[in-house]
Amino acid sequence: VAMAAARSVMRAVRVFEFGGPEVLKLQSDVLVPVPKENQVLIKVYACGVNPVETYIRSGTYARKPALPYTPGSDVAGVIERVGEHVTAFKKGDRVFTLETVSGGYAEYAVAAANRVFPLPDKLDFRQGAAIGVPYFTAYRALFQKGCAKAGESVLVHGASGGVGLAACQIARACGLKVLGTAGTEEGMNVILRNGAHQAFNHRDPNYTERIKACTGPGGVNIIIEMLSNVNLDADLQLLSCAGRVMVVGCRGRIEINPRDTMSKESSIIGVSLFLATEEERHECATAVLDGIDAGWLKPVVGLEYPLEKVAKAHEDIICSSGARGKMVLLL
Repeated sequence: VAMAAARSVMRAVRVFEFGGPEVLKLQSDVLVPVPKENQVLIKVYACGVNPVETYIRSGTYARKPALPYTPGSDVAGVIERVGEHVTAFKKGDRVFTLETVSGGYAEYAVAAANRVFPLPDKLDFRQGAAIGVPYFTAYRALFQKGCAKAGESVLVHGASGGVGLAACQIARACGLKVLGTAGTEEGMNVILRNGAHQAFNHRDPNYTERIKACTGPGGVNIIIEMLSNVNLDADLQLLSCAGRVMVVGCRGRIEINPRDTMSKESSIIGVSLFLATEEERHECATAVLDGIDAGWLKPVVGLEYPLEKVAKAHEDIICSSGARGKMVLLL
């Protein structure tokens, strides 16, 4: 009975009010969730940390969960239990998720079975936690919204983070010319090892001129933009005719001249994985699983934190000097 009682509670991060990283509270007496029909319970070994989770936590994001809640969508672990009507998974299966129902910053998480995918033995749990949101977002930005084609050029702005590296790997595998920016020498080297043909330091005052010299007068076809509130105005100068900027990340406002879009008939397109249809998510999943199988999809894990340091993780993902892979929590 004591063992059963011990198993019924878990450690989990809870948010009782919106605010800064300090509102992330690690509790050790949270009830282990129970999977309902078409859901699974996962023993979590690692959970990815995404910038969007800091926006949601602060209360400034369009989507506000009901309080209290546990953040986290990208978990990797082992199936503990399956709910009714679940046939695709069984206890003991290694999996990763795109979303969770109960929150991923926890020892156990419930997820809808159609948001769970098999994790091959060739990838560890840390890598599994780096797949979901980054790779699905990168694929959506490049192909579902950006209409990328083999032979085109893509500039990945902020390419050394989770989504950026995913975009570099996917674009390279699909036959695009890949340029990437990072803020450190180490970040640039990571980009070059993961699909970029050329890397640029966006802290260099002349980096946009270097990009123009590389692309020539034609410009770049697609820009995957992680920090549009800083870069969007300059991005418009780098585009080709009919070029498009895919806005993946933004932390504020920026002033642009709309005439810059007219002169090249260029487009600024927002990207939100939350708005993907079931068919679009399935297309992303097929591409991601094929990439793992083919061997070119290799998540790069960056900073790792224990669950106790979750507030530091939320601080660092916004304030660090330069990303070098996907940030993960280890349980």
